[in-house]
Amino acid sequence: MNTQTAIRPCTRVYLLLVVLTVVTFAVGYFDLLSGNRALFLSLLVLGFALIKGQLIGDFFMGLKGVRGPWRFVILLWLLIPGTLITIAFTLAG
Repeated sequence: MNTQTAIRPCTRVYLLLVVLTVVTFAVGYFDLLSGNRALFLSLLVLGFALIKGQLIGDFFMGLKGVRGPWRFVILLWLLIPGTLITIAFTLAG
């Protein structure tokens, strides 16, 4: 494989973040959160936000190679509010 054409892992993650952001924007822009799919799409957008947060913590904050509790600080910081928001959405829907 030619090293000049290889895409670095951080570039792949950045492109994935851009794609997830565009999908999230499209859901809001085209008003896809109305109707019978509203709960599913809301939770999907929330899931995208949690995935994006974890990717940022792992690749751009350098926590992917860290051992011990420091790696799980971002994960807990994302999961606790994400779980509470999911429960609230589910109970309201």
